[in-house]
Amino acid sequence: MTRLEDLVAAIAALTRADLELWIGEALVSPQREGGAVVFSDMDCARVRLLCTLRYELEIDHDALAVVMSLTDQLYDTRRKLRALSAAVARQDAAVRDAILAALPPVEDADQNGAEGAAP
Repeated sequence: MTRLEDLVAAIAALTRADLELWIGEALVSPQREGGAVVFSDMDCARVRLLCTLRYELEIDHDALAVVMSLTDQLYDTRRKLRALSAAVARQDAAVRDAILAALPPVEDADQNGAEGAAP
């Protein structure tokens, strides 16, 4: 676990004010231990992502919540897809084959440009 002060010191561009703002807006959710705010490795990675978005890519502060929400949705979808894939893999071959046969064809995004883009 990393203390708030140590995280601010470790990331050159990060200010305590920005970190406290992000905590207040629930963009990052550290734990409390003995009255101190502490960050897990995952929290620290999230703060680094926020710093990259805000300071390097210059994403507007108001857009950070949208970007982080979409990122969270993407990670949640990937987690669910891994669980579904594992469940399918545990089935016998006939069931796996039936599931694969029932899936609609998926176009390669590179084949026609951006996925879902108009021709």
